[in-house]
Amino acid sequence: MLPIWGRTDRNGLAGQASLPAARPLSRLLGVRTAWTTVGDGEFFCPGCGGDRNYRRRTGRRRFVLLGIPLVPRGATGPVVECAACEDRFAADVLDHPTTHRFSAMLRDAVHTVVLAVLSAGGVSSRTALETAVATLRGAGFDDCTDVQLAALVEALLTDAGRVSEHCGPGAGLAIELHEALDPLAPHLAPAGRESILLQGARIALADGPYTPAERDVLSTAGAALTMCTDEVSQLLEAARTPS
Repeated sequence: MLPIWGRTDRNGLAGQASLPAARPLSRLLGVRTAWTTVGDGEFFCPGCGGDRNYRRRTGRRRFVLLGIPLVPRGATGPVVECAACEDRFAADVLDHPTTHRFSAMLRDAVHTVVLAVLSAGGVSSRTALETAVATLRGAGFDDCTDVQLAALVEALLTDAGRVSEHCGPGAGLAIELHEALDPLAPHLAPAGRESILLQGARIALADGPYTPAERDVLSTAGAALTMCTDEVSQLLEAARTPS
């Protein structure tokens, strides 16, 4: 068999001609997925570590031979693909709130706990009301005033009175607490859950020891935050000791 020869080098010696580079085997043989976008939106990307746009995609797999798709291999997905880093994740990544949504949920949770504690203890105490206003302003409600807060609590007590005729005392407050805290709790670290409960406890203690109604509200809030009874009791006792 004759060798393949090309041009000679500057010394007059013949050299073997270079052959075309071989194409990667993975491009010629294997299974490929053709993706189709079926939706989009905004999510918290675990890869980027921030809020990003995403594409929700489904795919169809085919066996490829010599770069030509031949045999169908079934569907795959859906997946969530980040528009920035292009990483793909399981669809349950959308269960995690965006940073913006998480901040709003956290603010609503603090607001609800504050109102529930004031409703349980009344708004007759100036100290408790001032503590509540400071707590809400620290949570982002910059325009909160004692007059507005007192009026809101009075309205809430009126509504709770209507509900209690059918559901029993405190049922309306318990419903409000669970609606605000249940969706948030899975995304909070233990310190975050404790912080929300401690803010309510400090308002309750601003005008003296816990009343039974205040303890009930704080216990309900702790349960909604997925804290066990012992954790709640220890935290409420710790709040009684000045730091």
